[in-house]
Amino acid sequence: MDTIYAMSSAQGKAGVSVIRVSGPDAHASCRALCGDVPDARIASVRVLRDKDGVHLDQALVLVFEHGRSFTGEESVEFQVHGSIAVVSAVMRALSDVKGLRPAEPGEFTRRALENGQLDMTQVEGLADLIDAETEAQRKQALRVLSGDLGGQAERWRKDLIRAAALLEATIDFADEEVPVDVSPEVKILISGVLKDLDAEIAGVGIAERIRSGFEVAILGAPNVGKSTLLNALAGREAAITSDIAGTTRDVIEVRMDLQGLPVTFLDTAGLRETDDRIEAMGIDLALKRAELADLRVVLLEAGEVSPFPIGAEDIVATAKADVNPGEGFCVSGLTGAGVSELIGKIGEILRTRAANAGLATRERHRSAMMRGRESLTSALSLMDDGELTTDLAAEELRSAVRGLDSLVGRIDVENVLDEIFSSFCLGK
Repeated sequence: MDTIYAMSSAQGKAGVSVIRVSGPDAHASCRALCGDVPDARIASVRVLRDKDGVHLDQALVLVFEHGRSFTGEESVEFQVHGSIAVVSAVMRALSDVKGLRPAEPGEFTRRALENGQLDMTQVEGLADLIDAETEAQRKQALRVLSGDLGGQAERWRKDLIRAAALLEATIDFADEEVPVDVSPEVKILISGVLKDLDAEIAGVGIAERIRSGFEVAILGAPNVGKSTLLNALAGREAAITSDIAGTTRDVIEVRMDLQGLPVTFLDTAGLRETDDRIEAMGIDLALKRAELADLRVVLLEAGEVSPFPIGAEDIVATAKADVNPGEGFCVSGLTGAGVSELIGKIGEILRTRAANAGLATRERHRSAMMRGRESLTSALSLMDDGELTTDLAAEELRSAVRGLDSLVGRIDVENVLDEIFSSFCLGK
């Protein structure tokens, strides 16, 4: 396997930049730049020189033995001063070392997967952790990266292999008297895995929302204060405000960290009957986005009836509370009245939903679990048909194991590897 190198910290000027080398010639590269290979148990300061002996920088050098690095290979990290010139000089020096080549996007992480340091779900968790913008995203990514989902999949696998072994024993000894009826234990094992799968499948949608962000649509008639409220929530002039009705004709999006959750607020066109074709297109788009949103905030004038169906958790507020105070919950984007309370209401609703998130965070996870679930349901049905279908039930159990194995990357994942790793930076 080639020895690869890349900058693992962010591009651009910084206090410290980290350059990572991994592969069979990693220690040789350290010897080429440092003159020796420091003790792997101690972080050492070394002067880095190129092949001509030119002083490049003074760096903190970390050496990792085989099996003790992120990739599982021999590795070296050079922590150099983070100027663009220093990093470029060290990278050029590494390119002159025989056997080294620049890493491709995600190649370090891919090697960690291939060397058994991470499973597929942990790789995805690492990608999510790198992209995390809010506290909820960080916590969710760390749960996956720590191997919680892989551990759950391993427990399912163990139970299903036990169930399949019990069934296959009855097949192998079909002509002999089997002293114990294994059906009750097999059904208990299958039912337990099915119960867990149902819970995880139900939580995928919310987990995906934590990854990608919740959407909250602000709805109401023209000139009711939607854009002013959006600006108040964003703390900046994100949308044009005017006393001319119909100013907003497209959906304006503002992404925020709302009490640790990623939330995108949608300012939509005012809902009304209109002969203006462009405005009508904006209203149609507003209705479609509102239907797909996770939550809607409907602003109404005092005594007005909502032009949009109100969901059980949707928030209805009297708009322009500074000039038209009404009964119930009132809000004014202009003065800020009720805005903090509105944020609290939205946060409470979304946090309650987020509490139902499972370990599985992607559609790929859901598909793998659904395949496993279908096979397990079929296995239970075949067992109810009697001994003649025992071999078919055992095969369904093996199919379920294969489906769940794809969750953690044991089989049938080559078609998703390139897509996953293409999103990683060179240093990962």
